[in-house]
Amino acid sequence: MPSNSPDRWGVTNLRLAFPKSQSMFFKDLTFHYRRGEKILLLGPSGSGKSTLLQVLTGLVPGSVELPMRTEERSVPESWGFIFQDPDTQFCMPYADEEIAFVLENRRIERKKMPGMIRRYLDMAGLSLDDPHRLIRTLSGGMKQRLAIASILALEPEVLFLDEPTAMLDPEGTKQLWETVRRIGQERTVLIVEHKISEVLDFVGRVVLFDDGGRIIADGPVDAVLSKHRKELDNFGIWYPGAWSGFIKQNRGHRAARSEPKPLVELKDFRVFRKKTVKFSLSHLTIHKGEWIAVIGENGAGKSTMIEGMMGLIRRQGTVHWHLDDPEDEVAFVFQNPEYQFVTDQVADELAFKLMLKKKDAKETNQRVNEALKKFSLFDQRTQHPYQLSVGQKKRLSVASALIDRPKAVILDEPTFGQDARNTFRLLDLFQTLREAGTTVIMVTHEREIVRHFATRVLRIQAGRLVEDRSQRPEREEGAYGRHLGEHGEVVF
Repeated sequence: MPSNSPDRWGVTNLRLAFPKSQSMFFKDLTFHYRRGEKILLLGPSGSGKSTLLQVLTGLVPGSVELPMRTEERSVPESWGFIFQDPDTQFCMPYADEEIAFVLENRRIERKKMPGMIRRYLDMAGLSLDDPHRLIRTLSGGMKQRLAIASILALEPEVLFLDEPTAMLDPEGTKQLWETVRRIGQERTVLIVEHKISEVLDFVGRVVLFDDGGRIIADGPVDAVLSKHRKELDNFGIWYPGAWSGFIKQNRGHRAARSEPKPLVELKDFRVFRKKTVKFSLSHLTIHKGEWIAVIGENGAGKSTMIEGMMGLIRRQGTVHWHLDDPEDEVAFVFQNPEYQFVTDQVADELAFKLMLKKKDAKETNQRVNEALKKFSLFDQRTQHPYQLSVGQKKRLSVASALIDRPKAVILDEPTFGQDARNTFRLLDLFQTLREAGTTVIMVTHEREIVRHFATRVLRIQAGRLVEDRSQRPEREEGAYGRHLGEHGEVVF
């Protein structure tokens, strides 16, 4: 069947390069798909999966200008694209207006819009008392659900999903894929996703990429996953069982046990979004050397809490940091890594903080090169941070925060968008930091991180701290840490 058939789309002999890159990324890549197929594009972070989706829709080079050449390319007439970062696709300031904008383009009668807006929000699992709500006040996960709702409003023939669950909690992830299954039965669906357990029973075809953007396998799910386990391991690609293998190899790590000393104390603490209190607690003490996991549903107030601790948004009450030296600092990593970028080159981004502190040039270069290698960014050192994949952006934001060796680090979803290899590398790095005395405070939806690494878990619900429990991480052997007594008091 010819590639321009209405039932078959794709690209033949694609060549593409990123600005400032010394070589082509895709080299004569050919990929086609047929109407009704459900396909998972699987590969390590930075392997070009998201870029390929954009080529298949015409976003590249139509909206994103990249040097490219192809012998043939066919794009479906009706398609919807859900990005990794939902902020990149919003056009309007309010949630209901975002969906109404789509409906207006479909020439839907105005009187029908309120009911349709509610229906698409419900389909995406986004519960809003008032749909006329500023998008910027939504949590990251809520924004992703809104992006999905706006795409559903297009009623597209082909759905392109670029890690749509990266910022969702486990329940939200489950709900989203239930929605995709429901709406995708009669549609063609192409998915880029790292958390694949929820989609393996939905897709019928897996296309496996290596870290150079080459297709190394293309076929039925079971055949690809069973025959290419070695490649999955070598390239650090998520597959069922990846966590158990990592934990088995890394048992027995623990921080040295010592008398806990306070790092930060919060008293009568309240955090505001505009004039509204969005998080509050009466008292909380976090100790040096702890690994704190902050958990809760999307929109519960997790990011609000940690941003308030850092003074990034308006707060009231006492926040007392116990730092031993005026030069000591607490590093912060935003949920959206682009909020942190201040230069136009990856290597310069890493060097920026060291240059501000007037570090020796030789030491700065050494630390930058070490970070580039440690965070798998060496080949991207001359690229603009905005040209990186979402996973690479996140690693850059973590690397730049840690490069001056802070006494504590607060991270908002540091592993989203990461393949298995880079997730495990980050966790090993955080564990090494904790063993050296650095406090790790991490907002996460990843249950395995909470289970195997956290020494203390703070559960947030509706802007309140509803649970504070200490635990011994399952990867550690022997008793460790602080435990709660029978009445909930802290016992050492």
